[in-house]
Amino acid sequence: MANLLEPGENLGLPLPDIGASANLATAKFTLKDFVSHTVPKSFVEAMANNEILQIVVFSMFFGVALASLGDKAKTLVAAIEELSHAMLKITGYVMKLAPLAVLAAMAATVAVNGLGILLKFAVFMGDFYLGLFVLWSVLVLAGFLFLGPRVFKLLVLIKEAFLLSFATASSEAAYPKILQALDRFGVKRKISSFVMPMGYSFNLDGSMMYCTFAVLFIAQAYNIHMPISTQVTMLLILMLTSKGMAGVPRASLVVIAATLNHFDIPEAGLLLILGVDTFLDMGRSATNAVGNSIATAVVAKWEGELLSESDADINARALDEEANATLAHPAHA
Repeated sequence: MANLLEPGENLGLPLPDIGASANLATAKFTLKDFVSHTVPKSFVEAMANNEILQIVVFSMFFGVALASLGDKAKTLVAAIEELSHAMLKITGYVMKLAPLAVLAAMAATVAVNGLGILLKFAVFMGDFYLGLFVLWSVLVLAGFLFLGPRVFKLLVLIKEAFLLSFATASSEAAYPKILQALDRFGVKRKISSFVMPMGYSFNLDGSMMYCTFAVLFIAQAYNIHMPISTQVTMLLILMLTSKGMAGVPRASLVVIAATLNHFDIPEAGLLLILGVDTFLDMGRSATNAVGNSIATAVVAKWEGELLSESDADINARALDEEANATLAHPAHA
């Protein structure tokens, strides 16, 4: 799509000086660094730094250890389950204030750069969202091949999570909502609670498209030709460097900067998209949410852990009754 639409050609804007820096800490990517990065020095440090990949690796070892203990770990498992409910409730409170935070972030972008920044980059933004629309269509088609017409019911169920991840520019913000939607769709929690965190580390299709579009946009702006062979190499590198990318706003900028350095493209070009990054980030985060939701439902179907439509409807009604009971008797809950 970037090669076809060429959003960086004839930009008509003064380009940042090649020697300028985007002030993002980057380093050349190596396989050794990737492997060593997956193992956390401390799980507390990994959680504090939002290192999703490290948290997933620790959680797998911890989960296997608990499973091997059997009845001895029942108390600890119950405590962790209660803690997870408390954390999801806190996330719900935070998300109620999210619209105000998004409004403030957009106001800051426009105040610093002016409304003109949106007009100047309208073509780039339009091309990117056209590419995302094509990707959404491919994802839905892939889901249709495995789930049949039920995939459209899944899209209806995750619409709130989609809008939340779009508004906050963070796919992780929608995580609790996606879990609830998958419960109603009929995906058993033992599948969704494993596949979703893994997807946030390994299945970042929206972030991948954003990184690719941004790198090619900057290369085109500086009239740097990248042959298809070089682009394929860039694709493979991005598929590795994006793993474990934090699902928070602007996290992808660090990966883009590292990729620019690797292919000798001026890092200063990153300054071109900083002004509109928030609006682009919204699309990639929403795409990650859609892709991971469909992937989780497909894995559940493969594993025979997807309830039939009738059973899923019964389960959804039971969840509604439980939620209503909790609202009616909050102290008891």
